[in-house]
Amino acid sequence: MRFTLVTAALLAVLAVGTVAGLALGSARIPVGEVLRALSGQAGPGPFRTIVLDVRLPRVLLAAVVGAGLALVGAVLQALVRNPLADPYLLGISSGASTGAALVVVFGIGAVSMTLGAFTGAMVALVVVYAMARRGGAITTGRLVLAGVAVQYVLSALTSLVLVTSSQNEHLRAILFWTLGGLGQARWHSLLLPALALLAGLVLLLALARPLDLLLVGEEGATVLGLEVGRFRAAAFVLASLVTAVLVTVSGSIGFVGLMVPHAARMAVGAGHRALLPVAALGGAAFLVLADLAARTLAAPQEIPVGVLTALTGGPFFLWLLRRTQRAEGVTG
Repeated sequence: MRFTLVTAALLAVLAVGTVAGLALGSARIPVGEVLRALSGQAGPGPFRTIVLDVRLPRVLLAAVVGAGLALVGAVLQALVRNPLADPYLLGISSGASTGAALVVVFGIGAVSMTLGAFTGAMVALVVVYAMARRGGAITTGRLVLAGVAVQYVLSALTSLVLVTSSQNEHLRAILFWTLGGLGQARWHSLLLPALALLAGLVLLLALARPLDLLLVGEEGATVLGLEVGRFRAAAFVLASLVTAVLVTVSGSIGFVGLMVPHAARMAVGAGHRALLPVAALGGAAFLVLADLAARTLAAPQEIPVGVLTALTGGPFFLWLLRRTQRAEGVTG
């Protein structure tokens, strides 16, 4: 019953946020015109063009990226049994930003920039895995430390590329990846992240029971028949692939995968069969509303949505860190 109520509430919030995202912006469009455009009843004109060709792909991309980041965040928190984990734990975001920055500076083109971002994300993943392996197994502590180390190195490399580039268009493109944004959303950019989200959701829901087993600890999960090392490695790769695809179209949008899974867990509990779809819906609604705020708070100028999520996620992270310290009996 609780799952049904929470799902219905999130769907309602997402629907309201979608309509608001289509109606509001630098040019405000009446809700009636938005609904006519969506139903196909609007004739050719500026309202129809803005709604269907400019804002609708952006709102849908925000929903897909938000859902994917929250979904992966929930999975990573279970895999490492760490409430502070999020999709950027593995250095994927920094790798994607560095790959995109290098391609931009070498002037290969927009299509190759996406490929460069994906390649950078996967190279970062391989490096983190290689650093985290010990005795043939991946330990949680080494994984976290390796992810932080790789992020620092790649962030420094991206900054170096940024300050040494003399062309303004290079700076703008690189800043898009480092700050995170959805302003480049187009219909053709929706297919790959949507497929990645759908495949990830289906596969991770099929893994809901093993994820639940990890909640009792590695020893308990092993006793119950789960090959923890093999399962964790496979789930990490799947989660990382989904994140890499999302980052290539949105840049670095942080803290969605940290905040939303915690709210979903408080709403429906820790069981992943209910948690994963609720987290995905919550992430979609959250990022749609965050992107709406990014477009309207300083209109006609636009704030990178990654900046807004960081402003909200930073205090949440500090609160969660303090709460975790208290739970572990750490003071000071």
